[in-house]
Amino acid sequence: MIEIFFIGTGASVPTKERGLPCIVLRRKGELLMFDCGEGSQRSFLLHGFGVNRPMKIFITHMHGDHVLGVLGLIQSMGLLGRKRPLEIYGPRGLEELIETVERTVPFHHEYEVRIHEVKEGVVCETDEYVIKAILADHVIPNYAYVFEEKPRPGRFHPERALALGVPQGPLWSRLQKGEPVVVKGRVIRPEEVLGPPRKGLKIVYSGDTRPCRALVEASMNADVLIHDSTLLDNLREKALEDGHSTARLAAEVAKKARVRLLVLFHISARYVGMEHLLVNEARQVMENVIVPIDGQKLELKYES
Repeated sequence: MIEIFFIGTGASVPTKERGLPCIVLRRKGELLMFDCGEGSQRSFLLHGFGVNRPMKIFITHMHGDHVLGVLGLIQSMGLLGRKRPLEIYGPRGLEELIETVERTVPFHHEYEVRIHEVKEGVVCETDEYVIKAILADHVIPNYAYVFEEKPRPGRFHPERALALGVPQGPLWSRLQKGEPVVVKGRVIRPEEVLGPPRKGLKIVYSGDTRPCRALVEASMNADVLIHDSTLLDNLREKALEDGHSTARLAAEVAKKARVRLLVLFHISARYVGMEHLLVNEARQVMENVIVPIDGQKLELKYES
């Protein structure tokens, strides 16, 4: 299971109801944060994530409502005793921003902060997932991020293992992880006791963007697309001029990409108490749409 926590869901300026853009994916104890608007550190601490977990931060672009919270988060984690390195990925200018603030507003942290400049393509990869960056369409360079798990091992069939003479215990665990084992001189391969590989989860986070073909292609068959939905479609011209999307335009992207769930995000302060209008507009295009509130959690479970 992957949990998505919506730390901040607003746009440009915070309101009583919505903080600035920040989401956190929690997967097997690791935290993956996408954007970090001002004040995100407080919400991060309120969620009880812990300050010493494996963690990566991905910044979409260098507008203040998406990046300025990184500085406070680095400092808070240092004051609270973080020891692990913190990996931060983002566009050109991010490293200079952090280094300038640390030089002019000195604060102490014992842990290492590793900053990686993002370009299109694979940003980071582990044995179990890959994160890619694609250039979206905003008024300054904005990288949307695609998180995609690699195929998971197929379902384990105990009866097959027993028939092959593999006793229940640690050898079963190794086979389930995709490792061959040796029993009485014979090599038993995982494919002999596992079903076909199972699809992992795919989550796409757009940052600020107009609708664009690159995002449609990158989001194909995603489980979740979190898409800029700043305004309603009666303000489409303004949204596009400012490098944003409307709820309807976001839904059109999601429908073209055959996305399972569309999350409307980066909501203008003018819609306080009227978020249902955004949902209603998007649902004219596709049915499975939500507008999360700050603090909401979404659980993604694997298909059997």
